[in-house]
Formats: sequence, structure tokens, C-alpha cells
Amino acid sequence: MRRRQFIAGLGSAAAWPVVARAQQPERVRRIGVLMPFDESDPVTATYLSAFTQALADLGWTDGRNVRMDLRWYGSDINQIRTLAQELVSLQPEIIVTSNTPPTVAVQRETRTIPILFANVSDPVASGIVARLDRPGGNVTGFANYEAMLGGKWLELLSEIAPGLKRAAIMFNPDTTPASTYMPSLETAARSLKVVPIIAPIHNDGEIKTAITALGREPGGGLVVIPDFFTTAHRASIIMAAARNRVPTVYWGSVFARDDGLLYYGVDQVDIYRRAASYVDRILRGAKPAELPVQFPTKFEMVVNLKTAKSLGLTVPQSILLTADEVIE
Repeated sequence: MRRRQFIAGLGSAAAWPVVARAQQPERVRRIGVLMPFDESDPVTATYLSAFTQALADLGWTDGRNVRMDLRWYGSDINQIRTLAQELVSLQPEIIVTSNTPPTVAVQRETRTIPILFANVSDPVASGIVARLDRPGGNVTGFANYEAMLGGKWLELLSEIAPGLKRAAIMFNPDTTPASTYMPSLETAARSLKVVPIIAPIHNDGEIKTAITALGREPGGGLVVIPDFFTTAHRASIIMAAARNRVPTVYWGSVFARDDGLLYYGVDQVDIYRRAASYVDRILRGAKPAELPVQFPTKFEMVVNLKTAKSLGLTVPQSILLTADEVIE
């Protein structure tokens, strides 16, 4: 009787380590994230929601088996280096960046922690990666550019505003390599007989001055180049374009939804969804050096009919039929 009790006791004791192991919490992996805009900006919320949901679908849940250290740099490029240093000091297993300046800033601080970028216009020209197919080093990610978009923006602007004679190309030279889009823009300008005007801006005052000058004579239009600075200052651009009756084509959907005339470009939310797949692979052991830089696969168009009407423009059927969203 005692022998059976002893054997039974051994069986129970043998099970203890298994039970204990089953109850151990999962290892928490640390992810640093450096985002543009302010924490309260709905654009940031949309991007983060897409990213975290895609991570969750792959088995990574914030607060359970991953911890995300989030930092926002608004539109102030002077904050970026400080925040990059702060994130690197936390020693996460991967740092996710958005746009070119933050990616360059984090790369300067670490050559060992994997860095995954989203929405970088030209990672080779910016010196972020050596090659697109095998980036080398500790950085890879998802580019947001298609060089031919420059010409497409100007064609759409000419289509929606048939009297177009001059088109300003607006961007902040400190935050975006606009040269990526210039060849196709210049080719389209020659074909459409439109005079391109380079309009570098650094603050709201320069935005207002450039658009006011453009609106002084008929035939002016505006192309806003992909740039986190222009997104952060979108209210100033949209307001000045409306006040001076300047038809404008934008690179981000938020512009059209905030009363800008027309948006055509890369589906930014899709880029953040796809970026989660590389985070998953890196956390499971993949090396950034061996993960090729990915390019956009989804494009979209949004047209704001209310804004078109206020500018006295009739949106052609060709645009209405191809638009993904029409705002009445």
C-alpha cells in the first residue's frame, strides 16, 4: 500500500516541472518605433493600427509577447537625433522607423540593432542600403516611391484643371529627396506644355508665400511631393490652396479627406501592414542584410468633389470612374 502511494507520489512530482513550464509567461520581445507627426494626429493612429493588427495576426501582441517603445517626432527634424539615441539606449531587438531622416538618424546610432524602415523614398540614393536585393548591414524595409508618380501627378492635375500653365512642385528639401520624382515630372511638363516651378518650403510662412504667388495669375497649379513635413503641415497647405484658388494634387489620402482636391499615390497603410511581416521574420532570426527592400504594390486615388466645386472645376469622368473614393 505504501509502495503504491510512493509510486503515485513520484508520478505527481514528475508532472510538476511540466506544469511549471506550461505556466511560464512568454518571452517579451522589445520593439522600438519612431513615428512621424504628433501622437494625437489621426494619420499616426491609422498607421499604428494597421501595423499592430498585422503583427497580432502573425502572433505578436503588444503587452503579451512584445513591448513597443513608441516615440513621435512631429514635424521637427531637430528632435529626431535625440529620439533615435533614446530608442537605441533601450536596446530593443528591432527599431521600426518611418521616412528617410529618422532612418538615417537611427542608423548613425547603431550598426548592430536591426532597423526596419517604412516609407523611405530612395534608400540607395539616401545611403541607407547598399543594394535593394541584398541591403547589407542592419537595415532593410519598405520603400514608398515609384519614380513615374511624378508624371502621373502632373497629368492628373492637367486633366482636372485644363487651363494649367504653371505647376509648383512643393517639398521640404531637408526632409525628402524630391529628385526621385523630378525626371518624370519634367518629362510630363514638356509634354503638357506646363512650366514646372520648384517650391522648397521650411515653415508655414513659406507655404503661404509660395501658394499666394502661384494664385496671383490664372493657370497655376500645385503638386505636393511625398514628405512627412508636408503631411504635418497639411492644414496650412490646404487652406492656402483654397484661399488662392489653386488646384492641387497630393501624395497622401489624408489630404483629400481634409478638403484637399485630389490624391493619387501609394497606399501608405498597406506599407505598414506589410512591414509587420519583416518584423516577424527578424524576430524569428532573419537578418536584415538578407531581406530585400520591398516596393509598393497598391496605389489609390481619392477626389474631393466639394473642393472641386469650390474651385469652379468639373471633375472629368475618367477620374471619377478610376477613383477609389469620391468625397461628395
